[in-house]
Amino acid sequence: MNVDIAKITIDNDSGVPIWLQLRNRLIYLIDTGSFGVGDKLPTMRELAVNLGVNYNTISKVYRDIERDGYITSVRGKGTFVAEAAPCTNGGSEAGVALARDFVRQCREIGIPESDMMDLLKRALEE
Repeated sequence: MNVDIAKITIDNDSGVPIWLQLRNRLIYLIDTGSFGVGDKLPTMRELAVNLGVNYNTISKVYRDIERDGYITSVRGKGTFVAEAAPCTNGGSEAGVALARDFVRQCREIGIPESDMMDLLKRALEE
């Protein structure tokens, strides 16, 4: 089964590098079961065109998450969600990665740790 390419999104205004956004998004979609074992991912070229992202960026992400065991490439067939994907945590790894990005970005602009929780609470109320 092919995955819904519309679920793969990036935010050009977020300040988070595109390759990291894409990596985190794909891992999240696999972790949460949105992309199931054996599902076929879009080709790198197709995803690059659809997202308006450089092919080399997509290639880097695919190599990275394949190395981590989330996907597997079959020559001449495509790229698929791996059977042994490390997705038993219900998306918590991807969530932790996003939280780390949030903390890093807050530190970069000088927000003290004591204010970070208040920012999260306000964002959740929106």
